[in-house]
Amino acid sequence: MITRIKWIERNFELGYPLGMFPNFMERIRGTPARLEELLRGMPKGILTVKPEHGWSIQEHAGHLLDLDELHSGRVDDFIFRAKTLRAWDGTNRKTHDANHNRNTIDNILKAFRESRNRFIHRLESLDDETHQVIALHPRIQRPMRVVDMVYFTAEHDDHHLSAITELGRIASKKGKP
Repeated sequence: MITRIKWIERNFELGYPLGMFPNFMERIRGTPARLEELLRGMPKGILTVKPEHGWSIQEHAGHLLDLDELHSGRVDDFIFRAKTLRAWDGTNRKTHDANHNRNTIDNILKAFRESRNRFIHRLESLDDETHQVIALHPRIQRPMRVVDMVYFTAEHDDHHLSAITELGRIASKKGKP
């Protein structure tokens, strides 16, 4: 099996044309449905099983919810013409503190869909001038416009959906309930 690259080891080519914004929006708009589809057939017993290193399936889902606050905050950064986008907490404290395994997957999915819809609405309401604003992404040290940030968000979503798929396959092979 091909090993997935760790998120923090990813390199990103940015500078997408503004005309890619609608395509990237469809990716992030579809993440709640894709997540729900992934989890629909998954036995409830495997959702909270923690691998030796890393998060459970349910924690990955909760992390997507947690990060929407950062994504939405970065929309504010573009609106207010910040030179640098707000930074991600490299410890993922919000996800660890949330203890998503104590929640229900239905609550997480509902909250994520609502949060993502608010994020989408904010992006769709941006004016053309804001789409031209350039700000530095603090971790990857690359200039971004809104179109690039939406691409980056879509890639982050896909990274965690891929992790969930992988954990589901591993659990199925082990015969977990």
